[in-house]
Amino acid sequence: MRVLCTNDDGLAARGLALSSEICAALGHQVFCVAPDREQSATSHALTLHKPLRGIPRGPGRWEVDGTPTDCVLLAFGALLQERPEVVVSGVNHGPNMGEDVLYSGTVAAAMEALSLGVPAIAISLASRDLDLLPTWRAPLERLLRSLLAQLPFPHDTLLSVNLPPIPGELVGGVRVTTLGNRVYKESLQRTKDPWNRDIFWIGGGHLDWTGGPDSDFQAIADGHVSVTPLHLDVTHHSSLDIVRRWRLEV
Repeated sequence: MRVLCTNDDGLAARGLALSSEICAALGHQVFCVAPDREQSATSHALTLHKPLRGIPRGPGRWEVDGTPTDCVLLAFGALLQERPEVVVSGVNHGPNMGEDVLYSGTVAAAMEALSLGVPAIAISLASRDLDLLPTWRAPLERLLRSLLAQLPFPHDTLLSVNLPPIPGELVGGVRVTTLGNRVYKESLQRTKDPWNRDIFWIGGGHLDWTGGPDSDFQAIADGHVSVTPLHLDVTHHSSLDIVRRWRLEV
């Protein structure tokens, strides 16, 4: 099977090395197309106002000076001689739970693959401690083997996988989950530039997670792997009849 591995942390990221090594160990033909720098929180952005370059960095490996979505587009349209049969995005350096999937470049790369008709899996480690990654090699290999055995996935569906922030040998199992909720507090930081002008940093602060017993947050808190099926149709179907009853005028 031809597997495209990508991410939003860059071609040199440890998580990408882990996923590509595991896919190769499972006997698949692996290609890596990833950004030349960290592209976290770029969501589904495309680069429209400058040309893109896909620079070879070894057999089956390319570095792209663009977003994760750009990487998938270039892989499908220019860099690979044959279309991938599945896309594995990650392992991301940090969690992608709840509303994070709307911002995540890792998840967006998987969504772009799905929009091009190819099944995809986005994988994230719910920790910034990258020394945990080697402990996840065996559990993640078993998980990927079992997930890829289920192909084709349900129509228009990708899988968002989060690994709990514990050594892999301590994982409690796998849960199929819904998206939880996360709230950032005091994430906008005001400071000054060298000329005493106001500047702002987005990030930091305090993060609160909430979610029911079937949420990704709860699975991670309980030391389980979270597998959340996502799809591209964001229509709120149960609200259609309500909105249709509104007296709307133009």
